[in-house]
Amino acid sequence: MAEQQVDRRDTKKRWERPASDEEARAWTALVGAARRTAADGLVVGTSGNVSLRVGETVLVTPSGVPYDRLTPDDVTGVDLTGRQILGTLAPTSELPMHLAVYRTTGARAVVHTHAVHATAVSTLVDELPLIHYMAAALGGPARVAPYATYGTDELAENMLRALEDRAGCLLQNHGTVTYGTTLDQAYDRTAQLEWMCRLWLTASSVPGRSPNLLSAERLAEVTNRLQSYGRPG
Repeated sequence: MAEQQVDRRDTKKRWERPASDEEARAWTALVGAARRTAADGLVVGTSGNVSLRVGETVLVTPSGVPYDRLTPDDVTGVDLTGRQILGTLAPTSELPMHLAVYRTTGARAVVHTHAVHATAVSTLVDELPLIHYMAAALGGPARVAPYATYGTDELAENMLRALEDRAGCLLQNHGTVTYGTTLDQAYDRTAQLEWMCRLWLTASSVPGRSPNLLSAERLAEVTNRLQSYGRPG
């Protein structure tokens, strides 16, 4: 969602406890990733959101505050039930999606964007065609979760079905969700997904031609190779 810009720093209420040193370091990394989504053109204004799990705490970008205004004192966190335990700013309105991922997968980070090409693809197909072998990095072709109003349990449920055996999906008429065991991995998956959507749209736009797509067998070959990618021998 494109959160309305607000500033809630005038509130006096403090939540359960101060952030630990580990949470403070994680918050710095989270804010950096959120700012990167804007710099890389994956979001506009305060749209999109990022979260990072530290133990049983989920740090999340707050609702309606531009990322360049966030400071170390703005750390915002909830437990896995959604109860706020850190900070004074309201968590992102898309909190149900983030928590659904953490409750059902081994994710340690989640990135949600409104990337242009991916959102465009979400309005055209039910699944991103196999235009490139890097679909294997997501576990297979990215599915499109049926549309539901932002911030609802319905959207979170639709997303979870699209994420079955996948590390990323498209949200119809909305954007993308990816997750990973690290913040860098979740972000890289977001960038790869947007790039593949842009590639398919570009190839599909050539008059009188249809893109050559990969077979499931070809994708399986890449999936096997990626399991040992970057390892000695």
